[in-house]
Amino acid sequence: MTYLIIGTAGHVDHGKTMLVKALTGVDTDRLKEEKERGISIELGFASLTLPSGRQAGIVDVPGHERFIKNMLAGVGGIDLVLLVIAADEGIMPQTKEHMDIIHLLQIPRGVVVLSKVDLVDREWLDLVREEVVDFLKGTTLEGAPVVEVSSVTGQGLDELLRTIDLVAQEVKEKPATGHVRLPVDRVFSITGFGTVATGTLWSGILRAGDALEIMPRKIASRVRTLQVHGRKVEEARAGQRVAVNLTGVEVEEVPRGSVLATPGSLTPSYRLDVRFVLLGTARPLKNRSRVRLHLGTAEIMCRVILLDRDELAPEETALAQLELEEPAVAVQGDRFVVRSYSPVRTIGGGRIIDPVAPKHRRLRAEVIESLLTREKGTPEELLLQQLNSHRTILTAEELVKASGLDEKTVKDTLLSLVEKKQVRPIPSENQVYYLLQEVYLQWAENMRLILQEYHRDFPLREGFPKEEMRSRLLAGLNSKQFQSLLQVMEEDGLVKLYTQDIALPEFTPRPNHKQEQQIKQLLEMYREANYQPPAWGEAARRAGLEGPAAQEILQYLLKKGLLVRVADDLYFHPDCVDRARQALVDYLREKGEITVGETRDLLQTSRKYALPLLEYFDREKTTRRVEDKRVLTRAEKQKNRS
Repeated sequence: MTYLIIGTAGHVDHGKTMLVKALTGVDTDRLKEEKERGISIELGFASLTLPSGRQAGIVDVPGHERFIKNMLAGVGGIDLVLLVIAADEGIMPQTKEHMDIIHLLQIPRGVVVLSKVDLVDREWLDLVREEVVDFLKGTTLEGAPVVEVSSVTGQGLDELLRTIDLVAQEVKEKPATGHVRLPVDRVFSITGFGTVATGTLWSGILRAGDALEIMPRKIASRVRTLQVHGRKVEEARAGQRVAVNLTGVEVEEVPRGSVLATPGSLTPSYRLDVRFVLLGTARPLKNRSRVRLHLGTAEIMCRVILLDRDELAPEETALAQLELEEPAVAVQGDRFVVRSYSPVRTIGGGRIIDPVAPKHRRLRAEVIESLLTREKGTPEELLLQQLNSHRTILTAEELVKASGLDEKTVKDTLLSLVEKKQVRPIPSENQVYYLLQEVYLQWAENMRLILQEYHRDFPLREGFPKEEMRSRLLAGLNSKQFQSLLQVMEEDGLVKLYTQDIALPEFTPRPNHKQEQQIKQLLEMYREANYQPPAWGEAARRAGLEGPAAQEILQYLLKKGLLVRVADDLYFHPDCVDRARQALVDYLREKGEITVGETRDLLQTSRKYALPLLEYFDREKTTRRVEDKRVLTRAEKQKNRS
């Protein structure tokens, strides 16, 4: 993905703004009141360059409960969330409410940042970490990486950047095709330029000179200039933070909550058909309850019309229609959050089914059936949606259960999607799994990056351990599923498989120039030592090797047969082993038996080396021990006769 928007979330004073400053050098608290009170009130913005070179925009949201509506205005367009939890306080009320919002908006990617770790000891930090992992269970951030950070000392900041970079690889790119849609989260005026509106571009491509419609007021305007991350550009694409200098409009005509859109692409509506879910912490919701709707960057008062019941219980979901007090614009699939009228707190949210809905009569079977059909979309859309939401391999049976479609429809639709190369089949032992093609290619790319780095760091190893790769990248797959995936990747020429390892197709284990010189020195050393070889540690030191590097070379030499392990920490050149074997066989053919002392004299070595050599040849079935002597094995005698 080229463009990435990162949002912060978390309780007031848990260090979100300080973290953003530590990462970017930008203090996102702009207002005088923010400086005086030490808390964020409005949204703040900063740009960040990740280790991979990818550019990201950071939206810093306020954590105080009084400014949750401002937080909601910024969180809707983010791709990845940083949930900041102070180590000295742990999970607090706004942590929970922000997490509810993240879950309701189905933001699927995130990193948990344990901030202020310099203020607590290890034992307390471990307790908080355990509490956080339990807290995230059942949410969209379950299993998200947890990074310990101190913005004061700098501890963990590099690890956090690397983690963000890795998680960001899984973020689905926003569509650059289709109509422009940019919810406005901030608007201001610049002398000499006029009105500037900012927000995250949700879809489409926006260019200087383009005509726009400010919705839902239907005010015509045009793009004078564009900025992305503070740089003037001629074009902005979906997924970027954009500042749009608008012509012909005043600041008052573009309030927060407006949407900059391709003219004629959106229709204002006072009614939205939705799938509504009530949080488990909320009170039962009665029909026609007045609530606060947060849609995109807009906050609108509305009433919830329950279409299939009179009251919605906590943790229940229902089909509903939202009757708005002001018009709004949306598209099918948009997610929203609802807060209670008084006291103001997050109680639920859901997904738009019909953004321009007619008025419905309640408790009518035909209305419910029609909405259910519209909610699901076409079979192709529904299956793609299921595969996209899971972003893992699924069987046809699992897709039948998840989609509500019948088995034949699912199988026929999967065949069509495979032919269109939108879905990749993964044949396994007795069944076939299915995976979004884009996810399959992303997994392959993630694997390629890991293998590239691994081959560079360990040029003598055959490849990366399969099981380690599975646990690192795709722990959700079991070993058999992962092996099936790897086999498909090998067929596609993306990887090369060994019994236990994975490598890039073009990779062959070989020493670099320095290692070649060290190997040459070692082999000459062992060849010259003949039957009195040095201990490996001593030989390695003489060749300028130590620690893991020495072990890497040793394992390579053994695997290639360039050294022979005769006993623990006793290695011989293979030519010496061959000569010793032939000398021993010739002696036994003539004499019939040999002692350790006679072997010592035969090889002109010491007992220290003669005995391990005899034991090695016993294991190799060249000799066998009879009391204190060795004789040729039957197989060796027959070999000599032939």
